[in-house]
This record gives sequence, structure tokens and C-alpha cells, in this order.
Amino acid sequence: MKKLIIIALLLMAGTTYAQVNYQLSSAVDFVRTYKIASGEYYSELTEKDIQGSPFLNQEFINGSVYTTTKFQYADIPLRYNIYNDNIEFKTPENKILAIAQPETIDKITFGDYTMEYLSYMNVKKVRKGYMLLITKGKASLYAKPEVIYTKATEAVPYKDPEPAKFERGSDIFYIRIETASAQRIDNKKDLIQAFPDHQNEMEAFVKKNKISPAKIDELKSLVEYYNSL
Repeated sequence: MKKLIIIALLLMAGTTYAQVNYQLSSAVDFVRTYKIASGEYYSELTEKDIQGSPFLNQEFINGSVYTTTKFQYADIPLRYNIYNDNIEFKTPENKILAIAQPETIDKITFGDYTMEYLSYMNVKKVRKGYMLLITKGKASLYAKPEVIYTKATEAVPYKDPEPAKFERGSDIFYIRIETASAQRIDNKKDLIQAFPDHQNEMEAFVKKNKISPAKIDELKSLVEYYNSL
């Protein structure tokens, strides 16, 4: 009997995309799902009327969703809506839905991207959201993409009207130590304070290598150095 139960669980873990979609759909908030599927989600922000894009990847990319209960759901068409901080997926019926319970997600991979849903400090408040994983270890480096929405403006004397638009801002970088809330990195002081130990070594490394808090490769080398100590 125990063998039969184990086999059944293994079969569930290796289900087809249609079955996986059913499990994902069960975790989606019904009202929000309806709005997205019916096209009402962008009632105020109709994409065809807006320049630019709110997405990290405009087209869906097949990827995998890994849950905190250690299930992997593979070959799911995924894209990240930066503006709404949503991971969207497409069903076999071509409906676009959003994962409404991100707390159940360990990580999501699609194309060259790996995203995690985690807590982070922003303006002295703990928030939660999706971030791009850059490098992982005792200390992990993340990037949070930014999109700015600008409303349309009407014509005024000596100035033509301008359409509504999405514009990509600069990524915001965060450093996370183990499972603590990720700390935002805006300046060199933040770099040093992000590491609770080895601060003398980290400060020396920052000065010697002239680490910039705005350059991803330099931040990555700093985090990897910390992980080697």
C-alpha cells in the first residue's frame, strides 16, 4: 500500500502541463484571475494605447515554477509584469492568469531569468516582491527591475499632446544575508552595512576595487568575495 502511495505521488510530480495548469489555477485569486482573463485588468491601462512595455519579457517564455513544498511544474509559458509585480502565465486556452499566492513559490526560472519572491527593506518598511537573482550563497545579490508609468497629457499652447507610456528605470540592487530581508543598495555606505560580519575585509575590498553600487558585475564580485570568506 505504501509503495502505491509513493508511486502516485511521483506520478503527480511528473504531470503534464494541462494538469500542472490546474494546480496553478487552484492557487489563483478568482476575482483577479477573472479580470486578467477577461481583459478588464487593464481597464485604465490599455496596452495598445500606451507606449513602451510593463514587462521584463514581452513574449511568454517556457519555464518552471518551483514551490516551497518542493514541486516543480515545467514547461509553463511565463512572463514578468514589472509594473504590477506579477508573474503571469498562459493556459492552454490562451488565457493569461497571474500567480496570486507568490508566498508558495520558492523560485521561478524562464529563459535566462531566475526570480524569487522575498521580503526586502524599502523606506524602512519590510515589503515583499519578485526579484531577479544574480548570484546566490550565504549572501545573495538581487536586482529589482523598475518601470515608470506616465499618464497621457493633452495638448497645450506650444506643446503637443503626449501618449501614456511605460519607461524602464534603472534596476535597484539588493543584498540578502541568508533568509533575512534583502537590503537596498544605493551607496557605498549601504554596501558595508549590508554585511553583518567581516566588515573590515568588505570595506577594504570596496576601496581597493572601487566597487560601484550601481554596477552589477562589481556588486557580484563583492558578494562572491564575501561568500568566499
